[in-house]
Amino acid sequence: MSVSSLKVIYYAFFHLVMSYGIIFWGNSSHSSIIFKTQKKAIRIMEGCGNRVSCRNLFKKLQILPVTSQYTLSLLMFVVQNKNLFLTNNENHNLDTRQRNNLYLPQANLTIYQNGAYYLGIDIFNNLLLQIKNVAGNPKKI
Repeated sequence: MSVSSLKVIYYAFFHLVMSYGIIFWGNSSHSSIIFKTQKKAIRIMEGCGNRVSCRNLFKKLQILPVTSQYTLSLLMFVVQNKNLFLTNNENHNLDTRQRNNLYLPQANLTIYQNGAYYLGIDIFNNLLLQIKNVAGNPKKI
């Protein structure tokens, strides 16, 4: 089969199942099993052996690994649900350098810090300002 046909099959069967609810399970310890399965599928698509590195194969096929897909899904969750989040400027009236960042609530529990809400804010705040501005305007995307 051609590579383009194999990519269609990959997206139809594997990627669809993998990306379902990824913001909830993408940070779990079981995601490494999904990553290994994804690498196996990529190697089969390219006809490579088990010991071939998949880094260049992911780039060649333009497919995101599970961890990158998780990060993208968290960022899309934050951008699409901007109304659920406060900015630092809305939380306090101080004119600080971080006033346009999203407010990251204080959390002592690791289970909360590993959740979609907290990690989404944390990852979004680490983006460059130019990317944050584009993310705020859907017409520029």
